[in-house]
Amino acid sequence: MFGSLSLFGSSTDDHLNSLERGSHHFPQAFLGYHSVGEQSVVRLWRPKQLSLSVRCRGEIHHLISRPDLMGLFEWDCSAIDFISPFEYQVCLPDGRWILDPYSFHATFSDLDAYLFGKGVHYDLFEKLGAHLCCLEGTQGVLFSVWAPRADGVSVVGDFSSWEIGIFPMAKHPSGVWILFIPGLHEGEKYKFAITSHKQVYLKSDPFGFQFEIRPDTASIINNRWKNYCWSDQSWMESRKQTHYKNRPLSIYEVHLGSWKRLPSGKFCSYERLAKDLGSYVLNLGFTHIELLPVCEHPLDESWGYQTTGYFSPTSRFGTIEDFQRFVDVLHQMGIGVILDWVPAHFASDTHGLANFDGFPLYEDADPLRQVHPHWGTRQFDYGRPEVSNFLLASALFWLNILHVDGLRVDAVSSMLYRDYGRQYESWSPNRHGGKENLETIEFLKHLNSVVHLRAPGALTLAEESTDWSKMTWPLDQGGLGFDFKWNMGWMHDTLRYFGLDPYFRGSNKKDISFALFYAYMESFLLPLSHDEVVHCKGSFLGKMFGDLSERFSHLRLLYSYQVCMPGKKLLFMGSEWGVSQEWSATRALNWGEKKKKNHASLWRYVRDLYSLYSRSPALWEWDHFRLGFEWVDVDEREKGLFIYLRKSSDQTLFCIHNFTPIAQDDYTLPFFAEAQLSLLFNSENPNYGGTVMDEDISFELAHSLLSVFVPPYSTLVFEVSFGSRTAPKRV
Repeated sequence: MFGSLSLFGSSTDDHLNSLERGSHHFPQAFLGYHSVGEQSVVRLWRPKQLSLSVRCRGEIHHLISRPDLMGLFEWDCSAIDFISPFEYQVCLPDGRWILDPYSFHATFSDLDAYLFGKGVHYDLFEKLGAHLCCLEGTQGVLFSVWAPRADGVSVVGDFSSWEIGIFPMAKHPSGVWILFIPGLHEGEKYKFAITSHKQVYLKSDPFGFQFEIRPDTASIINNRWKNYCWSDQSWMESRKQTHYKNRPLSIYEVHLGSWKRLPSGKFCSYERLAKDLGSYVLNLGFTHIELLPVCEHPLDESWGYQTTGYFSPTSRFGTIEDFQRFVDVLHQMGIGVILDWVPAHFASDTHGLANFDGFPLYEDADPLRQVHPHWGTRQFDYGRPEVSNFLLASALFWLNILHVDGLRVDAVSSMLYRDYGRQYESWSPNRHGGKENLETIEFLKHLNSVVHLRAPGALTLAEESTDWSKMTWPLDQGGLGFDFKWNMGWMHDTLRYFGLDPYFRGSNKKDISFALFYAYMESFLLPLSHDEVVHCKGSFLGKMFGDLSERFSHLRLLYSYQVCMPGKKLLFMGSEWGVSQEWSATRALNWGEKKKKNHASLWRYVRDLYSLYSRSPALWEWDHFRLGFEWVDVDEREKGLFIYLRKSSDQTLFCIHNFTPIAQDDYTLPFFAEAQLSLLFNSENPNYGGTVMDEDISFELAHSLLSVFVPPYSTLVFEVSFGSRTAPKRV
């Protein structure tokens, strides 16, 4: 009866062909309630069903699919007076009754499309994805997904019994596909079925807020994060006013899946981790924790660096609101939370972003720039506004919605250089013939600009291993705008030095001193991170020279050298007690080892060292200014002695590091005649596993000469006081 009915210029056959191919761009033009003249019809599409029920005004109508149009169900409702599109319900495959989704006309606004197309829709997570909402007085879920070159997109999930094609979506000119489905609730699983090249690809939601636990990959409707009641208002207000360039910043780097586990070997929950990790870090004295990536990821062994869910904390430890509570608890304890965030590349898993609409979409279309040469993952196309917008929205979601305090941007070098990892392969130059990725440069500038504007007080930290200049310089001075840069060179050189036989360190003094030649070119953070305790590199304790006793002495010296030198601080979990085993993400840290004498002594040492750091402005206020550091005896570096001052506006510290096994019984050097010294810290105190009591550290200042006893493998820190606030010029 309706075979010839034409609406919007298309025949029934055209509509059916599009539905069968999964390539209909506006299913509301054919499905749902339609009235032409005196004829009214409701059309439903169920390609795998033979019968279907419709309920209207208390009466159930049983429909049979037409033999000549299998999958199409038509209900002739012409005889029912004044029926509206919102008076009838359809039965879902799971038995629920809902209003017909094709009675609703959701849209992606022109303003949203314009901002998205320009790459500046910073709240994009509020528009794309799956959102509970009320449309035309009806509660349901609005699904939206960007897939501009797809032939068609439909929503599948629990509610459709995972039958593909039941719920085709409508395409907006921006490439966003939209459908409102009434009656859906929190916790339902879903995916997008994307038709392209006559193939159907089941994809997780790029803007999903929760996912199934691996190996399952469905997205889960979860909007509870919108209603979370925060209790960290004081912290967030303070964050806006805090400038960490001249404040203490000490970071405890942690992988949640291996920091601690339940006795069964299963992961701890966000709730359990908030309590245990928060109190532990508070006791140690760190200002922040930094989480190895907790964005959703399919592979445990990737440590989180191969991301599929850029808007979802991993379900391994709980839900998104559980993560909000995790951050909230830490903030109330006075501990900041930094996230390791990965915009350099993404997982190539077929359910994720890779070839999302059947073509390269989030990744670069250039085959020479599409796949990361080191990990086989996909590299983002930063020159595409919608892709950069996706990443910018992700950054702001974590910082503003989930209250994360900073982003450590991973693998920046691989983003900046088009030939990164491809020196012996083909690579495509930029438009000027160079190897710099110009699109990345603009993206990073945009990222830092928008983060500092829209999330004031939040930090951005670059993990960048080359000598790219001006990483932490302001944008108006030609910089990229990061707050801090990881000093990877310092970490590699320092660890190499500490692995040397002390008798050969003199000829390798550049390993320990070279970083000071460029220390003020950027705002640096000094890391002792997870990068150096994996892949057969051993633990930090294992890297040290000598027997077990010497290695502990060296480790104490290493940590105090890190804390006393200019730059912010980061220490990887387990290093605080000198864990013996190389780190593995597949097992928890060996907490039993922490109770052993040498390890317990080192733990106390790290606690007291970071207490010294936090209460000593000289160790952080002028971190990034040359006047905060002054050599006292520069010529002694070749002998394995580092002697210098650290200064702030109202404090001066005198630091000595002895990198040799030889005690300096009466070391003499010129010093301020009118100074007074008090010993603040002795790394060889027996409480820390050493052999020299504080009272045995003799020192005497007379006639502008200071004589001091310096134990082997030790750090001594003295506070220097003067008659006036300003230190006089040294003799």
